Amino acid sequence: MLNKNGHVVFGVITFLLFLVLVIISLYSKTGLFIWPYASLLAVIVFVLAFTNTDNALIVLIFSMLLSPEFELGGIHGRAVVLRLDDIFLFMVFLGWFAKTAINKELGLLRKNILNKPIIIYIFICVISSAFGIIGGTTDARYSFFYIIKYIEYFIIFFMVSNNVRDEKQVKVFLFYMLLTCLIVCVYALRFTFVEGMRASAPFEGRAGEPNTLAGYLLIMISLVIGFILYANSLRKLLLGGGFLILMMVTLLYTLSRAGWLGFAMAFITFVVFSRRAKVGLILVSIILILAAPAILPQRIISRFQSTFVGGQTYNVLGRKVILDESASLRIKSWQGSLEAWMKNPIFGWGVPGGGVVSDVQYTRILREVGIVGFIVFLWMIATLFKTAFRSFRLPNMNDFGKGLSLGFIAALVGILGMGVAAEVFIIIRIMEPFWFLAAIVSTLPEIAAPAQEPVSVQ
Repeated sequence: MLNKNGHVVFGVITFLLFLVLVIISLYSKTGLFIWPYASLLAVIVFVLAFTNTDNALIVLIFSMLLSPEFELGGIHGRAVVLRLDDIFLFMVFLGWFAKTAINKELGLLRKNILNKPIIIYIFICVISSAFGIIGGTTDARYSFFYIIKYIEYFIIFFMVSNNVRDEKQVKVFLFYMLLTCLIVCVYALRFTFVEGMRASAPFEGRAGEPNTLAGYLLIMISLVIGFILYANSLRKLLLGGGFLILMMVTLLYTLSRAGWLGFAMAFITFVVFSRRAKVGLILVSIILILAAPAILPQRIISRFQSTFVGGQTYNVLGRKVILDESASLRIKSWQGSLEAWMKNPIFGWGVPGGGVVSDVQYTRILREVGIVGFIVFLWMIATLFKTAFRSFRLPNMNDFGKGLSLGFIAALVGILGMGVAAEVFIIIRIMEPFWFLAAIVSTLPEIAAPAQEPVSVQ
């Protein structure tokens, strides 16, 4: 096991290796040039996972947002892609599995109340897809790749929750998550100011995927706000505040209205549940709302105002509301997906949902796994809230744990809000950090408990 300095050196080396891969991929027209180097790094990751899982997870943290991707195929506008972190995750899993097989004291799965709904949800996805393949409502090839993607998120949860031992280790992971976020923000702002495009994460194509970046930033912003609220020193407060401003500017320039909606819901969550600075949060929100027309760039104001210009008119609670074409298309996708779901209401069409892209998370779940899978999904979300609130309200939880727990709760609320206009729970660059943090938060009660009075996470 490396000490703190060893982790820093290892993180620097890992970042430099990723930088080499980035440069190679940027100057390679086919992307094939990268694979010999990626294969070498994958072998290194396997060895690391077998000998020291912590370091392998650090590699995975960098790869979540900083790894290139290559398209394998797609369905009606949604591509099936292979990313370097898919390979790294597989190698980390193999190394971790081999390690637990040899050292049986480690255990494959840590007891956790989230294990059951996760495993059942995976089972429902497989069963629904099997029915879909037999009934001809889904393609076996695409179903396989999408289910593997879903399982990836949960593998991260299982591995991280199984390996978290103490607060010091958690802080190392969070440091590299925040460092990765800093790199992504700098890239995204360069992308928008130099290229003139909406802010987007690396390796998202020429047009980028602003909604993906917005969802990722929503998680990281919530995390940092939680730490700011429970900061126990002026230095941490200033560092967190500066970083928060950078992330907020990046979020604004994604021009993602779904992301903005998610942030608003996350911020309200802080106001409702924070035990510190509640009045300050309310005052800040009022000041920002009043000052927004004067301080925000016209590009952002126009994007917000365009939501209610043109498109179609809807009757909401007796009032006529005009929505633009993008918002109107999402409403139509709700209608189309619900009509498709009603044809297979129990188990749905199977993953990936009959080849329809709805840009709405909840109708996609209904379409893919029917009402049975949707109920299990709600159970999983409710369990996430339960475990996060338990960590937040634990009497002996320190400020670090409270800030982290509350930040995760706000992020979950924000992601759920964003889900009305984006398929956030299937986007790997959002779900990988999300489930990584979920694993950490779910183990906080055990970490914070005194040795003589252990607190079970089951």
